[in-house]
Amino acid sequence: MKEADRIWMNGELVDWADAQVHVLSHGLHYGSSVFEGIRAYRTDEGPAVFRLEDHLARLERSAAIYQMPLPYGRAELRDAVHEVIAANGLSDGCYIRPIAWRGYGVMGLYPLDAPVDVAIAAWEWGAYLGEESLRSGIRAKVSSWRRIGSSTIPATAKAGGQYLNSILAKIEVSKGGYEEALLLNEAGYVSDGSGENLFLVRAGALVTPPPQASILEGITRATVIELAHEEGIPVVEREVARAELYAADEVFITGTAAEVCPVREVDDHPIAAPGPITRRLQERFFAAIVGRDRRSAGWLDTVVMPAPAPAGGSTG
Repeated sequence: MKEADRIWMNGELVDWADAQVHVLSHGLHYGSSVFEGIRAYRTDEGPAVFRLEDHLARLERSAAIYQMPLPYGRAELRDAVHEVIAANGLSDGCYIRPIAWRGYGVMGLYPLDAPVDVAIAAWEWGAYLGEESLRSGIRAKVSSWRRIGSSTIPATAKAGGQYLNSILAKIEVSKGGYEEALLLNEAGYVSDGSGENLFLVRAGALVTPPPQASILEGITRATVIELAHEEGIPVVEREVARAELYAADEVFITGTAAEVCPVREVDDHPIAAPGPITRRLQERFFAAIVGRDRRSAGWLDTVVMPAPAPAGGSTG
């Protein structure tokens, strides 16, 4: 991780090294945290955060599901995101991590008396799976670990403890030489990747698992669906059998970190990557996030950066 200078923590900027929590914080012991992954990109108008409002709304929903009242409103959190980016001089773009967790004060499984702390960090982070993966695709493997069912843990919340499921899958396939894990749900249908949503192309249509398949309703996923509609590409949300991945014309994954990344192989079955529809949607997505697509301008929230300090001193 490339460190930045400052982190916003409970209403104020602190030095990166000083953004610490107590070892007995509830969130550390029980995974009682909710978070977001957001990106800002360099545009002609300055750094712009992609779909910030939507990410903050999902953070609020996740917190509400776990009965964690956030001590800051959405407007305050938006201002804090802008403040962190400006304070760290991240004009070329960055990854942003807002997180709310149950802090120090109580122990045990009843959490409602614990305070809720909030922090927002931002740092430079390139392509999650590598720049070459965006061009040529990744090798993926279906993990032996199943996605946790929605009747066990609410898939619609982006909560810290839930990602233990993904961590197990990621470790398993990485040790086998694959870049990413795909998970099936309890019913044996395709759910998603360890941290991404999944799409496949069959007979010219875009197919993706529905919310009831135990997926997180990704914001990049929603973006791709909207772009596909604009491009006249049919979109079908339905259950996907594992073997359909092997017969797909194209497969790709989406996420804030992974962006729009082709899959060139699933369980050692080769897949054309990137196929023509993947490439079209990649092009639209990457144009939108850097402000080159006027139809997508409403997705960008531009950050006003501080003026550079004048060079040199006075000569009076």
